[in-house]
Amino acid sequence: MKRRNAIWFIPAFVLALALPALASETKKDAAAEFDMHAAYVRYHFQDNDMDFTFGSVVLGSAANGGVEIGEAFATAAKIKDGDAASWQDEWHKMAQMAEARGEKSLKGGHKVSARQQLMRASNYYRVSLMAMLADDQRLAERGKKSRELMRKAGKLMDPPLEYFEVPFEGTMLPGFFRAAKADGKSRKTLLMLGGGETFAEDLIFYIMPQAIERGYNFITVDLPGQGNMPLQGKYFRADMWSPVMAAVDKVITRKEIDKKRLAVFGISAGGGFAPQAAEHDKRLKAVVVSSCVVDAQPLLATWSHIQKGTPAEMATWSTFHANTVKGMAGRWNVPPHNVPGLVTANKGFSFTPANITVPMLSVVGEGEYGGAEVQRQQKLCTEGSAKDNRKLVITPLSEGASNHCIMENRSLMAQEVFDWLDGVLK
Repeated sequence: MKRRNAIWFIPAFVLALALPALASETKKDAAAEFDMHAAYVRYHFQDNDMDFTFGSVVLGSAANGGVEIGEAFATAAKIKDGDAASWQDEWHKMAQMAEARGEKSLKGGHKVSARQQLMRASNYYRVSLMAMLADDQRLAERGKKSRELMRKAGKLMDPPLEYFEVPFEGTMLPGFFRAAKADGKSRKTLLMLGGGETFAEDLIFYIMPQAIERGYNFITVDLPGQGNMPLQGKYFRADMWSPVMAAVDKVITRKEIDKKRLAVFGISAGGGFAPQAAEHDKRLKAVVVSSCVVDAQPLLATWSHIQKGTPAEMATWSTFHANTVKGMAGRWNVPPHNVPGLVTANKGFSFTPANITVPMLSVVGEGEYGGAEVQRQQKLCTEGSAKDNRKLVITPLSEGASNHCIMENRSLMAQEVFDWLDGVLK
C-alpha cells in the first residue's frame, strides 16, 4: 500500500478504531519516510491526505460539537477516494442539510437545537474548503458562509461567542471572544493561534469548550496567511508576532481579561507564532505550543512532500493531495508550481528560546516526535536560559494521542495544557 505524504499544519482530530496490525504497518511506513501528518491508524480512505483530514479535522471535532459521527460516515461513503472535487461537493451537501435543520429549529424558537446544527453546518462548510485552490471562487463564498453561521450560533451560546475585528495594515483580522462566565469578572484567558491552513473557527472546535469549562476566557483570530486572509493579499510572513500583538492590543482592555494571566497557545505553525509573539510582547504570561517550531526553514526542509513538489511529481498525486500542497504554498505567497520554494519562504520564521522569560510548555504526540528535526527543535525550545520554566510532554500512541498537534485526543491534550496552565497562572 503506497502512502502519500500529507501537507503540514492542518488542524487534526482523530476518533476511530483500527486493527493493531494496521497501526503498526502505518507506524513503520512513517518511520521510513518522516511525515508530520502520518496517521497511526487507518480511518476510512486509502488516500493518506484525505484519510488524515477525515480522521483529524472531521472526526476529532465531534468532542466539541463540530460533527456527528453518523453524518461524517454518511458523507464519507459518498466521496471518491483521493478526489478533491468529490470531497468538496459531498461536504457542501451535508453543510446545507445541517444549515436547513438549524434554521428550522431557530425559526421555531428551539435555541439549543439551532445552535448545535448551525455549529455543525459552519464546520461542514469549512471542511468543504479542504484541498480547494485560491482561484476557486467557492473558497470565499463558503468561508463567508461558515463564518456567518458560527456568528449566528455564537449568539445562542451562554455566555455568547462574540465576533470582533482587528485593524491591521489596512485590513481587518477576524476573531472571536468568549468569556468564561457572564459576570464581567476578570479571569485567566487563553489566546489560541492556529497554523498554516487553519481558520479561526477551527480553533473553536479544537479547544474552546475545554477552556470555558475550566474558567478560562477564550480568544482566537485569523492571522495573515490564515482563513481567507490570502484573498486580501495578507500572507504568512517572518514577523508573525506583529499581527499577534495587534490582536492583543484589541482585546487587552476588556474587563473580563486578567492582564496578569494571559496565555498564548499555538498549534502547528502556531508553535512558532506563539513563542515569537511572547518574545516581543511581555503581556503574554505563559506559552503553550504543539509542537515547538524554533526555526521553520530546517523543519520544512525535512519534509519530502515539499522537496518533491514539482509539477511533474504532483501530476502523479491524487487531486486532494496535490491541491493541499499547492494551497499551502499559496498561503506563503509561493507559486503552486514551486512548492519547494516554501523552504526559502520560511527563512527568518524563527525565535530565540533564550528570549522567552515566561513559562513555556511543549506538548507533542509520540508519532510526530519520531522525527529527528522535531526532536531537535523541542530540545532547543525546552533548554533555553529559563529552562526551569520549560516543560516537554510527549503523549503516547497507546492512548490514541500520537498525531500532529495531538488533535485526535483533545481531552488528553487539554488535560496536559490546562493542568499546567493552572499551575503557572495562579
